[in-house]
Amino acid sequence: MANGPAIVLKDVQLSLGEGAGRVHILKGIDLEIESGTSVGLVGPSGSGKSTLLMVMAGLERSDSGQVKVAGSELGPLSEDDLARFRGRNVGIIFQSFHLVPNMTALENVAVPLELSGDSAAFQKAEAELEAVGLGHRLHHYPAQMSGGEQQRVAVARALVVEPEILIADEPTGNLDERTGAQIVDLMFSAQKKRKTTLVLVTHDPSLADLCDRTIRLRSGEIEAETSRPSAQPEGLRA
Repeated sequence: MANGPAIVLKDVQLSLGEGAGRVHILKGIDLEIESGTSVGLVGPSGSGKSTLLMVMAGLERSDSGQVKVAGSELGPLSEDDLARFRGRNVGIIFQSFHLVPNMTALENVAVPLELSGDSAAFQKAEAELEAVGLGHRLHHYPAQMSGGEQQRVAVARALVVEPEILIADEPTGNLDERTGAQIVDLMFSAQKKRKTTLVLVTHDPSLADLCDRTIRLRSGEIEAETSRPSAQPEGLRA
């Protein structure tokens, strides 16, 4: 993995909506995130956390400013180029899992590899599901699994492409406390082992405290930042 920042944002501005209803969401965000570190984005609802995360993932385009992720400037990329960029560099975990309901766990995890033309997609997907403790659920559909198991599938799907950057939007929001703790432990263990850059949005202060840095947003601006270089997730294990 390359040294230096994994993510660089310079004066990022973004408004959403049309006409009189247009809202200024991000107001001149300047931020650098070093490779291999973990960052928690916190702040009240409507502060721009999830929108900022989506800009980093290339799922939302900024109106102006520079967005550089994993060494690539995202602004000039076409939608097809952005999709290819995400497939190579970014793993995404959503609060609501976003699994394909008519696909098995194995098929869900294999999808990003299949899209990239990887001939070993299913072998790698099986290994990733084994790694998250779901080797016995390979051929089960999402409706046949618990919420925690579905989120493990989502984590495996995000990690199977060996991304440089792992992005998580409220990854424990739909889970009970114990299951959420297991998912968090899984994410941080994978992040540490693979030296992946982890950026997550959370309303949970204890989860944010596990990150190397916590960045607080308010009204689309960075309000404060705290660094915790020694933060480790071991104490969270259930």
